[in-house]
Amino acid sequence: MGKILVTGATGFTGSNLCRRLVESGEQVVAFVRPSPRVDPLRAMGVECRIVDIKDAASVNQHFDEIDRVYHIAAAYRTEHVDTQEFFLVNVEATRNLLEAAKAARVQRFVHSSTVGVQGEINDPPADENYRFEPGDHYQESKKEGELLALRYAAEGLPVSVVRPVGIYGPGDTRFLKLFRPISKKMFVMIGSGESLYHMTYIDDLVDGFILAGTRPEAVGEVFTIGGRRYTTLRELVDTIADVLGKPRPFLRIPYQPVYMASVLCDKLCRPLGIAPPLYPRRVEFFSKSRAFSIEKAGRLLGYAPKVDLHEGLKRTGDWYRQEGLIAP
Repeated sequence: MGKILVTGATGFTGSNLCRRLVESGEQVVAFVRPSPRVDPLRAMGVECRIVDIKDAASVNQHFDEIDRVYHIAAAYRTEHVDTQEFFLVNVEATRNLLEAAKAARVQRFVHSSTVGVQGEINDPPADENYRFEPGDHYQESKKEGELLALRYAAEGLPVSVVRPVGIYGPGDTRFLKLFRPISKKMFVMIGSGESLYHMTYIDDLVDGFILAGTRPEAVGEVFTIGGRRYTTLRELVDTIADVLGKPRPFLRIPYQPVYMASVLCDKLCRPLGIAPPLYPRRVEFFSKSRAFSIEKAGRLLGYAPKVDLHEGLKRTGDWYRQEGLIAP
């Protein structure tokens, strides 16, 4: 039996995928960089190979015995990061892995993209055929990486593409920006709160990846993997307050003045090399709708999210408290 390669295995999604695969009895290999974050992978039984995926020779040298690939690794958005790095990792490193997979004649190559390639959703919910409209260098590079993977699929490599939606769950901290102020009764809604948002609990996302890597119907296809339903931002905030046992926030300020302040702050900080305390993308979270259809994944793969939003948020809030990230 061949081995399964997971890139991005030290990250939130990759580590959870590795754990599930190991628990299922699979032999898992991770391409990693030297880091203390590798130790938990080794402890769970993952074979860790030190590989720079931006180096084609290194990828080829360490690709032996691999017959399935989950390519999760990506350069994720960070304010003022070198934009070239996005394309080196999200496009050229993807090319290196696709070429190695082609030479190895792997059984499946699952490429992790993002719903961000579609930008703001003006006519929700968006399905996989909704237009591309990336809004920044990160999303543009992910679009190019996805299209590259699909070109290899068209040439005969058994590729499937997964676009995750709003990933959350215990072990991840990206939604602390909502939980923490709500827990402190200090949350202020920017704008109306009527924009749409879609979340995916980590266990459901891992289900989606495994289905994309095993079902024959997945080959050559793109799948949006999301939670059972989307909500308004106001409903999301209220649900977080409910699971934390806090009052539902009611304070609201107009969107436009805050957005203009973020633009000014960004322009002042950028030349000085300072990370702005307020920047446009953070404020745009409150105005841009992101709501998606998961019908295709359900129809072709049998994907069915098991963890509803209330339960997922409760588990996440409980973990934040256990870790001391928010007050009891």
